[in-house]
Amino acid sequence: MDTTSPLRDRAETLLRALAGEQATLREDQWTAIEALVAEHRRALVVQRTGWGKSAVYFLATALLREHGSGPTVIISPLLALMRNQIAAAARAGIHAATMNSANPQEWDQVQAAVAAGEVDVLLVSPERLNNPDFRDTVLPKLTASAGLLVVDEAHCISDWGHDFRPDYRRLRTLLAELPDGVPVLATTATANDRVATDVAEQLGIGTGGDTVVLRGSLDRESLRLSVCRLPTPQARLAWLAEHLEKLPGSGIIYTLTVAAAHDVASLLAERGYRVAAYTGKTDPADRQAAEDDLLENRVKALVATSALGMGFDKPDLGFVVHLGAPSSPIAYYQQVGRAGRGVERAEVVLLPGEEDRAIWAYFGSLAFPDELRVTQVLNSLAYADRPLSTAALEPTVELSRTRLEMVLKVLDVDGAVRRVKGGWESTGQDWHYDRERYARVATAREAEQQAMLGYLGTSECRMEYLRRQLDDPEAAPCGRCDNCTGEHWDTTVSEDSVVATRERLERPGVEVAPRKQWPSGMAGLDVPLSGRIAAAEQAEPGQVLGRLTDVGWGTRLRELVGTTAKDGEVPDGVFQACVKVLAAWQWAERPVAVVEVPSATRPRLTHSLATRLASIGRLEYLGALESAGPPPRQANSAQRLADLWRRLSLSGEVAERVAGVAGPILLVDDVIDTGWTMTLASRLLRQAGAPAVLPFALASTA
Repeated sequence: MDTTSPLRDRAETLLRALAGEQATLREDQWTAIEALVAEHRRALVVQRTGWGKSAVYFLATALLREHGSGPTVIISPLLALMRNQIAAAARAGIHAATMNSANPQEWDQVQAAVAAGEVDVLLVSPERLNNPDFRDTVLPKLTASAGLLVVDEAHCISDWGHDFRPDYRRLRTLLAELPDGVPVLATTATANDRVATDVAEQLGIGTGGDTVVLRGSLDRESLRLSVCRLPTPQARLAWLAEHLEKLPGSGIIYTLTVAAAHDVASLLAERGYRVAAYTGKTDPADRQAAEDDLLENRVKALVATSALGMGFDKPDLGFVVHLGAPSSPIAYYQQVGRAGRGVERAEVVLLPGEEDRAIWAYFGSLAFPDELRVTQVLNSLAYADRPLSTAALEPTVELSRTRLEMVLKVLDVDGAVRRVKGGWESTGQDWHYDRERYARVATAREAEQQAMLGYLGTSECRMEYLRRQLDDPEAAPCGRCDNCTGEHWDTTVSEDSVVATRERLERPGVEVAPRKQWPSGMAGLDVPLSGRIAAAEQAEPGQVLGRLTDVGWGTRLRELVGTTAKDGEVPDGVFQACVKVLAAWQWAERPVAVVEVPSATRPRLTHSLATRLASIGRLEYLGALESAGPPPRQANSAQRLADLWRRLSLSGEVAERVAGVAGPILLVDDVIDTGWTMTLASRLLRQAGAPAVLPFALASTA
């Protein structure tokens, strides 16, 4: 190994500017830099979080730029990661810029700066690679002039990676089109042997497979891993509320769902903690503000979903707590890797729940659709005489918007469809549904879930267990986790705290916003609805007792209205909670009557709820709407609304009663899912003369 070359001396000098006067290059860092800068090769670096992977590409960038190379292009998956990378580049004297969905107004300026040689590093998201303007105008120039291509979080390339993303597969095309001699670096902290082999093979496209692979120990010496089992969701949250102040510094509390993140943040805030919720649905400006608050220790914790994952860089993060176990030990390793990068000790606590596996199953159900539904997408585009937007395509297929977008990405990467201005078009190329591959991926996901259960139950070293899941050849007992030391968290929680937490979590009532816009493309389904819903036909804001994903009410409501629930009378305890919701409802005018939405699966439950509410509230029970045929398909908004349009109606008798009421009508159902049943039912009631409609249901899915 050459330790005295001028190139290495220069790299060491640049490293000190980046990381401080005491910093020295690790041998694998230098090996990667030498391969990229001196040999113009392709390299895969699999190293633990905090090892210094970003230093490799920033130092390589600086050295290549000094030798006249073009700018480095970094494919980076998250805006939070991009912001951290730009700040780190500035510390090394490297000018970095980004083109992503949050700054389209700056794209022209950034492109001009790149063309003028003023940008050393350009960060782009994988989604940008197939934006028509970017793909056709910007990307060819970047490909021709790039001095280095970096693929960050490279496990996303692989089907087998825990966070596979279809957009990353477009890199295969980009790699194949790079000019000879352009070095490529891929980095990740979470790749087992199978993923690393897959990524290395893809990096070798067009080069004969000559990829340098550097794997190091994945031990994290600062982390103290623990599993803490408590009997109920209320007990887990009460434990967290009692112990949060004892956890060092500031940190992250991960939840499995968006609803749980907001519930937990709200509860902890009421207990006096400075916390904020952070999810994929949080406004981008609010997300950045929350990140800044955590970085500056202005909050004790962010209560986050996996949206706060890859690349978030806070060296002094003191703890990571999981309320609910992720479905993969590899994903878990990555998330806990946010902690302890710059401190001697960081606490990592996992609080598993009985409901975790049900949540895994739900997300698993959103995997790649079956062949019939994918074929619907291909046929719709093949027979179209113009490009179709996603909104225009949606009514023609039995897929939700989210799953349709995933299918389009996969078909695009596979060359069967192409994104153009105005939407999507068929390429006419043959496409084969790889049933075997999708089955293998599903089997791999199931194995990961079993491995996660193994982590929860192991009596051996927890860090060694995680490292073995990542095929770390140096995996060995850490001597720090709860199993190694015998030091387990005390699970005692005061009864007062459990009761207070239960009361807070079971505080009934969640507002449901009314739909105000009909789905696109309804005319193609022979439904004469389009544009904005007329004010005279809209529902008022509604209420549900709780969400199926709630930490508090979720379990009881899933038992009552879940897919395997039996039909029956509404339980007294649930009914009394519904009465509390109605008593606290801040409606403009109290309802005077009740109308029932007919249920095909739980008619007794819905009818008993509607009639009992009418009785206790001294409201006139007007009857139920009529429903013909089977329950509506769950595919997407347009098709669900079309089904409802054909089968939901108001009988003349009920319509006559509705016309005779002098106040708002309470519209009662068991579950609000997409909201279209309540929307269409409210329209029918408003057209019959109801001055206002107040939707109410036991649960919502959102």
